[in-house]
Amino acid sequence: MNALFPSASRLVYGCMGLGGEWDQTPPTSSQITQARTVIDSALENNITVFDHADIYTFGKAETVFGAALKEAPDLRDKMILQSKCAIRFADEHGPKRYDFSKQWITSSVENSLARLHTDYLDILLLHRPDPLMEVDEVCEALSALKQDGKIKQIGVSNMHGHQIAYLQHALDMPVVANQVEMSLAFRDWVEDGMTTGSPENRSMGFAPGTLEYCMQNNVQLQAWGSLAQGRFSGGQFQQDNDKAVAALVSALAAEYQTTPEAIVLGWLMRHPANIQPVIGTTNPSRIEACAKASDVTLAREHWYALLEAARGQEIP
Repeated sequence: MNALFPSASRLVYGCMGLGGEWDQTPPTSSQITQARTVIDSALENNITVFDHADIYTFGKAETVFGAALKEAPDLRDKMILQSKCAIRFADEHGPKRYDFSKQWITSSVENSLARLHTDYLDILLLHRPDPLMEVDEVCEALSALKQDGKIKQIGVSNMHGHQIAYLQHALDMPVVANQVEMSLAFRDWVEDGMTTGSPENRSMGFAPGTLEYCMQNNVQLQAWGSLAQGRFSGGQFQQDNDKAVAALVSALAAEYQTTPEAIVLGWLMRHPANIQPVIGTTNPSRIEACAKASDVTLAREHWYALLEAARGQEIP
């Protein structure tokens, strides 16, 4: 993790699965209990970073998490808490949209703090780039929130390197994190650098230079979708070669005396970018299985073997 948070774990617990369904029904006591169980399981496995967004289950993810913190306020000091804002769903005012206005950023943070029963966020992430961003207005909002003690640090999500650089040039604080999709299934982030000059590079969905920008500027890369919905570690196969990848993952898990989840996450963590996978399972035993990734360092040959299996062909 970024040096600003030396106590941060190599894994992040993603809270999108908390709070029940994506609807307007009030959260239940059992969902609050689930949140507390998840928090305890994560902390027991040395996972100290918890990731939220104001939109997750329409705010209920933050609500049940906050209810758990209200019951046990001492837990707050044991964690690094981050949330995201800027995605707005369709409503009476307009269609689904992104909103980097000062009013929306400010109100979103204040609402998240109220739901989470905390006075501050360790990191606020801007969820997706807003094409209508007025950079000075964003900076004004973020600076005021930091000055008021409501946020400690700033991050982004789903941004390219050049977008971060543009935002950073106007900010009076560093962008410390960028959360993007990265996994053994979604490999554009690594494929882009390997397939330069080849026709297949034209279909890459990861902006060139983003990986290097984050590495060079001490921006922590966080990987959402890191387990690829579990398709290589006991979940449903989605592509023709998923079975072969899962078989290799299983074989390597036996060789390293660890879990399939640890191998899949360890593949990301073996990269020099110091990638921080975000996991989202609510199953305590699977949280434990994921946490074992911190003890795995894949051999170069095994890393490439997994890459080749996932590609379905050798590298160029």
